[in-house]
Amino acid sequence: MNFNFEQNLILENNHVRLRPLQREDIKNLLPIALEDKTLLDLSPSQIHNETLLTKYIETAVTGRENKSRFPFIIFDKKNERYVGSTSFGNISNKNQRLEIGWTWISRALHGTGFNMYCKLLLLTYAFEKLEAERVELKTDSRNIASRKAILKIGAQYEGALRSHTVMSDGYRRDTVYFGILKNEWKGIKVERFRKYLG
Repeated sequence: MNFNFEQNLILENNHVRLRPLQREDIKNLLPIALEDKTLLDLSPSQIHNETLLTKYIETAVTGRENKSRFPFIIFDKKNERYVGSTSFGNISNKNQRLEIGWTWISRALHGTGFNMYCKLLLLTYAFEKLEAERVELKTDSRNIASRKAILKIGAQYEGALRSHTVMSDGYRRDTVYFGILKNEWKGIKVERFRKYLG
């Protein structure tokens, strides 16, 4: 696996365009961050005002500069608007693995299948272009909606790390981990993403 942090990586299908997140995207994402202050309630990072969102974007972009994370801004082609962000992270070329996460999307798109189009782009790139051996996903153990969404894409539950991450309110969350292996991807793509391939 050889992930290139310098590339201008753009992933897209008929529904979604993912392009590299930039500091200037504060103007594109602030309306989404402000429309629902509870959007990232169960996330270690908050974005519900301009200061918090600016810090979030700075951390994400710095992660790319440090070659540990590659953040994207999500564009909804149907509605012609930016709707959130997602990332590849914890990228290890040596171990041929990466994580998909740091994902947040406008509440209006929850339950519509939009996230499946995003995940299809990311997983296809990870397994079919990078030839990753493993993709990881994680979430707060209390985040039932996120856990269901991760299971829906075919990832397997792998366990929980107790008292793993400090939240913005000081609470120490348990983090649950999920994974997809390279030899599982072909079957998952057919079984879970068939209707999203067009």
